[in-house]
Order: sequence, then C-alpha cells, then structure tokens
Amino acid sequence: MPKMKTDRGAAARFKVTGTGKIMRRKAFRSHLLEKKASKRTRRLKNEAEVAAGDRRQVRRLLGI
Repeated sequence: MPKMKTDRGAAARFKVTGTGKIMRRKAFRSHLLEKKASKRTRRLKNEAEVAAGDRRQVRRLLGI
C-alpha cells in the first residue's frame, strides 16, 4: 500500500509544535477590520490550539 499523502491545504493551515500540539489561525481576521475593535483584532492575532474533537481528523490530514 502506498504512503499517505499530506493534505497540502491542511499543511498550510496547521502547524505542529515541538511538544506535539496542533496550532491553527483564528477566524474573522482576513478583512473588514476597520469596524472591529482593536482589542478584538489583537486577540484574534494569536494562534489557538486545535480543539480535542478535531485533533484526530487534522492529524490524519497532516499524515501524523
């Protein structure tokens, strides 16, 4: 059986840390930022860990 290929879309969206956590970007920060509060945009700047319920599927897409 051939090797599993990494989903390139997933590879662009997720990053695995040294400790094995899967990090993702937060939504709602791509456009229309003028009307959003500065406090909100600063909060959205930080990366977040992938939720426990989604971890298995993301790991599969990344070929981990």
